[in-house]
Amino acid sequence: MIKPREKAPELEVQLVNGTTWKLSEQSPENFTLVLFYRGKHCPVCKSQLEDLQKKLDKFTERGVNVIAISTDTEEVAKATHEAWDIADIPLGYGISIEDARKWGLFISEGIKQEPKHFAEPGLFLVTPEQIVYWVSIQSMPFGRPSFNDVLGGIDYILKADYPARGEA
Repeated sequence: MIKPREKAPELEVQLVNGTTWKLSEQSPENFTLVLFYRGKHCPVCKSQLEDLQKKLDKFTERGVNVIAISTDTEEVAKATHEAWDIADIPLGYGISIEDARKWGLFISEGIKQEPKHFAEPGLFLVTPEQIVYWVSIQSMPFGRPSFNDVLGGIDYILKADYPARGEA
C-alpha cells in the first residue's frame, strides 16, 4: 500500500496529444494532482473530469499541475477527450493493471459494457520531489472528494505548512 511521505511509484503514460508524460519530469510549484479515473464507460468520471476542467485555473493558481489517467486504450481515450468537455486536461491512457496496483488502486472486473479489467478511482497529490502527500482511493465510482474540498485543503496546507498525514 502506498503511504504519504513515501516516494511515489514512477509513472509514465502516453497522452492523447501524442506526447509522453512522466511524473519524474514534473516540476510544479507545489503539487502534481494525479487523478486516476475508471474510463470512458463511467458517467461519474465524465462529471468529475468536466468539473475538474471548470476548476483547472484554480489548481494552476495554487501551483498544482494536473493529469487524469485511465487504463483505457489510446482509441478509447482519444474518443473520451473528444466527447467530454475536458479540452485542457492532460489525458493519459493505457496504464497497466500492474502499475495501477502499485498506486494501491482497486481493480474491477468489467460488467456490461465495461472493459475486462480497469482501475477504480484514485486522487493523489504528489510533491515536486515525487513524495506522496495526499491519497484518496475508492473501490466504487461513488464518494469521490469534491474538487472544492480538495482546493480548500490545498489552501489550508499551503497557509499552515501542514504536513502530510497517514504515514505512521
